[in-house]
Amino acid sequence: MKEAARAASGARVDLLLIAELVEPGSRVLDVGAGDGELLALLANTRGCDARGIEISRAGVNAGVARGLAIIQGDADIDLADYPDDAFDYVILSQTLQATRRPKWVLEQMLRVGRRVIVSIPNFGFWRMRLDLLLNGRMPSTENLPYSWYDTPNIHFCTIRDFVALVEEVGARIEHATALNGYGQKVRFNLPWAVWNLLGEQAVFLLSRGK
Repeated sequence: MKEAARAASGARVDLLLIAELVEPGSRVLDVGAGDGELLALLANTRGCDARGIEISRAGVNAGVARGLAIIQGDADIDLADYPDDAFDYVILSQTLQATRRPKWVLEQMLRVGRRVIVSIPNFGFWRMRLDLLLNGRMPSTENLPYSWYDTPNIHFCTIRDFVALVEEVGARIEHATALNGYGQKVRFNLPWAVWNLLGEQAVFLLSRGK
């Protein structure tokens, strides 16, 4: 994430957007919690009962050292162990593309949480398209810095791909925000095709469809 995409508080802009979508005092599960940056933000600014699962031992240790409730777990397996409606919100930040079963993970999140918040990097961003067109190689950016052979991101998608997945699992988009390469919001009233071109990443608030 670019330094320009961080607020004065030092928090990532996408994490601040996520926190704004969460009602104060909510029960929250952060899937792929990393070192607990989002959990700490939710606890400190929204008064949430925030818990997390993280696959890496280093991330778990870092979060626990900060006094956060993080356990080691794999989203591709362990979400099945949580009961229905266990949380008000289940959050997956910049992690869906690293899961082995993205559709299953999203379905489980919608089962476990009354609402789901997902943020994704957008592989359809214009700079990535241009880099692939001009150089003929898989793009590497500050937001997606890995080489193709060592990336943890195994299921790249675009904003339009994710919207199609949401429709396929029968969920409803309650709110969405796209951020450009400078961490600024792309105008809300633009169609998905334009967001797909101008948005480097996006944040979605989802609920179960009727």
